[in-house]
Amino acid sequence: MNGNKTYYVCKYTPVELLAAFGAECANLNSMPEGFDLADQIAHPNLCGFGKALLEAVMQGQVKELILVNCCDTIRSVYDVLEDSGKLDFLYMIDALHCDSVCSRERMAAQLKGLARAYGEFSGREFDETLFRKAFAPPVRVKGPHLSVMGARMGTQLFQMVQEAMPLPVENDSCVHNRSVGEVPPPEKLRMLPENGAGWADSPAFGRLMEWYAGEILGQIPCMRMTDNTGRKRLYNDPQLKGIIYHTVKFCDFYSFEYAELKDHANLPLLKIESDYTVQSSGQLLTRLEAFAESIAPEQNTEKEKRMGKGYFAGIDSGSTSTDVVILDKDRQMVTGIILPTGAGAAIGAERALEEALREAGLQREDIDAMVTTGYGRGAIQAGDKSITEITCHARGAHFLDPEVRTVVDIGGQDSKVIRLDENGAVVNFVMNDKCAAGTGRFLEMLARTMEMSLDEMSAAGLTYDEDITISSMCTVFAESEVVSLIAQNKATDDIVHGLNKAVASKTASLAKRVGGEDKYMMTGGVSKNQGLVKTLEEKLETKLVISDKAQLCGALGAALFAADMVM
Repeated sequence: MNGNKTYYVCKYTPVELLAAFGAECANLNSMPEGFDLADQIAHPNLCGFGKALLEAVMQGQVKELILVNCCDTIRSVYDVLEDSGKLDFLYMIDALHCDSVCSRERMAAQLKGLARAYGEFSGREFDETLFRKAFAPPVRVKGPHLSVMGARMGTQLFQMVQEAMPLPVENDSCVHNRSVGEVPPPEKLRMLPENGAGWADSPAFGRLMEWYAGEILGQIPCMRMTDNTGRKRLYNDPQLKGIIYHTVKFCDFYSFEYAELKDHANLPLLKIESDYTVQSSGQLLTRLEAFAESIAPEQNTEKEKRMGKGYFAGIDSGSTSTDVVILDKDRQMVTGIILPTGAGAAIGAERALEEALREAGLQREDIDAMVTTGYGRGAIQAGDKSITEITCHARGAHFLDPEVRTVVDIGGQDSKVIRLDENGAVVNFVMNDKCAAGTGRFLEMLARTMEMSLDEMSAAGLTYDEDITISSMCTVFAESEVVSLIAQNKATDDIVHGLNKAVASKTASLAKRVGGEDKYMMTGGVSKNQGLVKTLEEKLETKLVISDKAQLCGALGAALFAADMVM
């Protein structure tokens, strides 16, 4: 960032007015690595974007900042920054959240106040020519495209979205869909006195600011505006082919619009949430790539490789285990290997592939094509293609049972529920957040607390006397609860059932969000947990299909995609 720039955070900021004083305006939208400095001066429950603003200022990256009173977070940030003494210029525009005559009058007064304050700070006068030049009509993507909607999306995350998507992406989130694009008509422009004095109080400047206030408030509204029905224009575009809806943790305004979109926008829709740091990018990338695969499935009109020996491999690199499946030209499984991933995804994949080849009596050159999937797929260089575990689990489940319509996978890193159509294509999917709650890692850590192996925990809890409820799904807090229950001499079966019930409840909630329907199939290693399977079946009120190849489902789907590359 350049400290000489004037930064803003809201599309209702009068950037054209600031430009008239020679300011170089920039949207402050970068995602930091963490909030070390912000946490020292602000309340811990401040939303991630508010902390990102504080972090940038405290790091000395920002010296001039214009805020608009869009929410309580921004008000809090203003108060903290006003006391910090870190900024050369800080200004809050106190605007009403509507586009009424009264609101425009108030906005015009706020604009004149900002003009006086910034003019005094910069030592410059309002330049009519610079003001006119600052207006530019909004430039939008032409033709078929996707849209990022919802709360503001950080620069790094939006770049990730652009790289992952098969179509151009329009950024229609919060601050980005700014549409103050009309050049002011000549009759609205003021005429400066010859000596340049008195511009701030001239009637002509006042009329210009009244016109300008109407232009600013007349944009496509944000969700903070009292009347936000005009936002429907964003998703009624006939060229729009899908929506990625972004929310910021602890921000509620845009959650309401997402519910509206689910019911009325007949478009592929993916919801993601960030805490405004770059730390969660790995899991978000999986969701984005899976969404991209679902809206633009690859058509194999031309085979990418020629048939050789007729063997195809799929490698599923998970956080806990690495699974390999090798198929022959008839798409029959030659071998399936499950090994611990170990310290590195690439090393674990190489070791598992070598073991699979050895067991099948094959050499590396016998494999015509290989597809990688799973959490560590990006670290594996040996594959011909990389496909997300969402798409691969769907393909594998459909191959094992074409009647399956919902796939439940409780993995070591995350949990996911995938809804399929009759052809096995992904219709919708949801994943848990980056917390370990409800994952295989959650069960592994709690088993360790109870001094049990996972196999022992799997058999426990099938019968119980006391229906214990574990109130927290946070792994740390749940561990404390379990320790407390052990100290109370609660029966092991009762405690394990409480843990199974907690995981099953969270998974059932994911299934409800995705619109799960029969048949259900459970994949992954946790499908071996008899107690959890039984409890989940009770929550879903249906029978789960558990294949003997459940843990190999992702690798199987990857191997099938590898076969598609040739056959």
